[in-house]
Amino acid sequence: MLRLTFAAFLALSTAAQADTVTVFAAASLKTALDQIAAEWQPESGDSVTVSYAGSSTLAKQIASGAPADLFISASSDWMDVVEKEGLLAPSTRRDLLGNTLVAIGPKGSSEMEAEDLPDLLGESHLAMAMVDSVPAGIYGKQALNHLGLWEDLAARVAQTDDVRAALALVAAGEAHFGIVYASDAMAEPRVAEVLTFPDNSHDPITYPAALLQGRDTPAAQAFLNHLSSDEAAAVFRDQGFKVLR
Repeated sequence: MLRLTFAAFLALSTAAQADTVTVFAAASLKTALDQIAAEWQPESGDSVTVSYAGSSTLAKQIASGAPADLFISASSDWMDVVEKEGLLAPSTRRDLLGNTLVAIGPKGSSEMEAEDLPDLLGESHLAMAMVDSVPAGIYGKQALNHLGLWEDLAARVAQTDDVRAALALVAAGEAHFGIVYASDAMAEPRVAEVLTFPDNSHDPITYPAALLQGRDTPAAQAFLNHLSSDEAAAVFRDQGFKVLR
């Protein structure tokens, strides 16, 4: 006859009650969010699965019925798209983070002035996320237009599916420069920041988060709340993000 100790019974009961939170998150969040999720899981008893991609891709997947519990976008516009479809759980949307737009080069690169970028780039490529759909690419194109550089550089832009792919091109030496977020540059030791774009050269970089309609479980709500905690804020700041709340 099988006998369970009280401790074993409690452990089995806890495991049975554990939930999995499915998060769709902007690719630029990967380093920080992986750490935050890893620290939260043993404390909560629940697990977190994160799918990273460009915010535009994730928003379209959610609109097509992808089973996400929580969406974190790198753009208010793409969160607006999901909200207009009636897919957000009421009163759960909040602005979590901000970021800074930077240009990067290979490790050891010197800082530059924005107007020097075309000449220093030469015949090489400027890596950017998709400039008409992915937030980092949209912000980057806005900044280059604001500085009067877009027409000169457009033909040399290598567009990628998300900002981490643009980061990877520069890190691998396949593009001489790239435009990413400050948090991305901090996450990759093979690159260096060479230029910080003025905040007024592009739309504000804001990361809204919200639970999805019908997926606002207690575990998902708890993880969303944790993202606004002091513990999570410390990780985000260490990774180069601006904490908004």
